[in-house]
Amino acid sequence: MISLSNQELLDTNITDFIIPSEKVAHVQVGNSLEHALLLLTKSGYSSIPVLDPRFHFQGLISSSLITDSILGLERFEFEQLELKKVEEVMTTDFPTVSLESKFKEAIELLVDHPFLCVISENGYFEGILTRRVVLKHFQRHMYKMS
Repeated sequence: MISLSNQELLDTNITDFIIPSEKVAHVQVGNSLEHALLLLTKSGYSSIPVLDPRFHFQGLISSSLITDSILGLERFEFEQLELKKVEEVMTTDFPTVSLESKFKEAIELLVDHPFLCVISENGYFEGILTRRVVLKHFQRHMYKMS
């Protein structure tokens, strides 16, 4: 059963738990796949946001999307990395949340995703909400209750 304090937690706004956009590794739609793969490899992330020049969120790019796009019949076509652009390979099929989203909505989405992109009303990329941050918040909440 959910107690009043637990319900309050679920109704908490996610705004205070967002990692701001200026601290999030990202690429631009016109960047080469080579640049994106280099950034993914150096950062250690599995996927990162793709933004347009005005910092509007466009999609996600991942190492697996990049390697799939350069896989030829008999070999990886590494020369394609500098020729193809991020916008040709990125995925646009993913959930996002808004600044007004509640923890409950975010938790349901984070079950299947390591992070969620937070988007403003006008499509501006505000940052990300990670599964790790949400779990740490729950952990603190559990210790307060015990």
